[in-house]
Amino acid sequence: MDKFYYLIKIQFLGFRFSGWQKQKNAKTLQHMVDRTISYVLGHDNHKTLGAGRTDSKVSANEFAFELFVSEPLDTIDFSKKFNDNLPPDLSVLEIQEVNEAFNVLKNAKTKEYLYIFTHEEKPHPFAAPLMVYFPYDLDIDLMKKGAALFVGTHNFYNFCYRPGALTQTVRKIDHCEIEENTIYTANFFPKRSWVFHVHGGGFMRHQVRLMMGALVKLGRGEVTLDDLSASLSGKDIKKLDYIAPSSGLMLNRIEFSL
Repeated sequence: MDKFYYLIKIQFLGFRFSGWQKQKNAKTLQHMVDRTISYVLGHDNHKTLGAGRTDSKVSANEFAFELFVSEPLDTIDFSKKFNDNLPPDLSVLEIQEVNEAFNVLKNAKTKEYLYIFTHEEKPHPFAAPLMVYFPYDLDIDLMKKGAALFVGTHNFYNFCYRPGALTQTVRKIDHCEIEENTIYTANFFPKRSWVFHVHGGGFMRHQVRLMMGALVKLGRGEVTLDDLSASLSGKDIKKLDYIAPSSGLMLNRIEFSL
């Protein structure tokens, strides 16, 4: 039987979903996508594979999955019908045919994450799906110095949730900074918010949220820059265990080697 392969990029607001991957008794993005594809194609003879997992409530300006089907698609027609039948918090960006050698997991070259947060005033509830409010004073300048420490190749053992014996914890971060948020704005956002911006080739479970959590602890004075620096040697630092809430996290962009 012939097989056809398509790379599909989507964007979504993840606040009402329990992440991408299918789970029993949970509303997931993959379940919603698969159900919509079945409706559009008129059958269930297809399979999807996401470019990694996302946590519950995490959003994406750009996420991707691979679609495997046994018949060729008219990508323009399929894209319109697929988009029209998805719920309003899910949208198709682009569809392109790829070959059998392509793998949506292995060919992901760079992922760019944003974490949006504020601390000076409690935001309007409408901001909750995109932004986390930390209700205490934070030394943003110190947090910026901490973010710079993550750049480069380090052992991120302390920034992986329950790493296994075979987990490859040495990872490279290409770019990492905290800056004032001018990327996503709304009239119900607080006067000032901040974005933790990080790029890398691959991330482990909860890695970005653990990195953000460490920076929050740094900003509160609970850990030091020396603690943060020591944590990147792979030495187990027990006090770097705060996983920042998921709703502030967004997969902003994903780049593939095609």
